[in-house]
Amino acid sequence: MNYEVSVNIMPHKGLLDPQGKAVHQGLNKIGLNQVHDVRIGKKIVLHVEAASADEARNIAEESCKKVLVNAVMETADISVAELA
Repeated sequence: MNYEVSVNIMPHKGLLDPQGKAVHQGLNKIGLNQVHDVRIGKKIVLHVEAASADEARNIAEESCKKVLVNAVMETADISVAELA
């Protein structure tokens, strides 16, 4: 079966996010003062062939541990959807 796996990677909450800070300042400069915080991450989409959704998730988790995520600075949220 084929799955689309989305991996949303964000910096740890306690770490400085210079990109988010710059965007937040930019928003304030154009008058969007309602925005109180900005965090910037990345989204990676994997198309995975696997026997089950659990196997696809395991492949994504291994990919995160070995390549995609710097565990010292980032966290990952994984979601799996079956492709038609």
